[in-house]
Amino acid sequence: MVVPGTGRMFDWHAHGVTDRGLQRRRNEDALLVAPASRICAVADGMGGHAAGDVASRLAVETLEAAFQRPPSPRIRVPALSRRLHDVFEAANRAILEHAATNRQCYGMGTTMTALSPLVIEPRCVIAHIGDSRAYRFRRGELVQLTRDHTWVQTQVDSGILTPLQARHHKLSSMLTRVLGTHEAGPADIVESDVESGDLFLLCSDGVTTMLDDADLRLLLDVALPLDQLAAALVAEANRRGGADNITVVLAQASAA
Repeated sequence: MVVPGTGRMFDWHAHGVTDRGLQRRRNEDALLVAPASRICAVADGMGGHAAGDVASRLAVETLEAAFQRPPSPRIRVPALSRRLHDVFEAANRAILEHAATNRQCYGMGTTMTALSPLVIEPRCVIAHIGDSRAYRFRRGELVQLTRDHTWVQTQVDSGILTPLQARHHKLSSMLTRVLGTHEAGPADIVESDVESGDLFLLCSDGVTTMLDDADLRLLLDVALPLDQLAAALVAEANRRGGADNITVVLAQASAA
């Protein structure tokens, strides 16, 4: 993805890949890389629920349609944040409405994490529901930008579990907020500053259950084209067991 537009501070390049993994019968993840619309996203259909693949597809299709007309090059963080918030609400409604008229889809849901860069200032906005994550990798430092909407994360926040205990807890995948429920709640909106060379990773938990932050840091700290880097992340998640569907979107900013 190369973000078009005159007067931009950065060029943005992006690449995405999704893989069924080694232990799931089908792929319930979906991704979006839409260069002209300045939007990319990862969605992970709820495992073990009806039609998770339908829910994730509906989520990214709703996002893509809403960004078919890209944000104004002069848009600022508050307006872009509101736009993403509204699109996540629309995606939630689309999933609920589809499930209401298709009995086989009742109970489906999905996570979604989306990133949109600004043109006139060095920032990007991330919207997030569920446990698909967004990271920023800058000069060897990896920072998790999103907070998982999971039961174990609430226990970590309360001081009951350590991050390591949460990672290996039997309820580590229990979600507390997803698209596709009447209690979905608003998306978390996160903004990040951007420097030339910054690499942003959006990924489903099929990546982060197999690879911890130290693994991700080592894999991202390699000078490879984005398509090869994304393929390397998927390959390593599969080498560690590939227990879930694996989806990666990489977006990198470079001086225009």
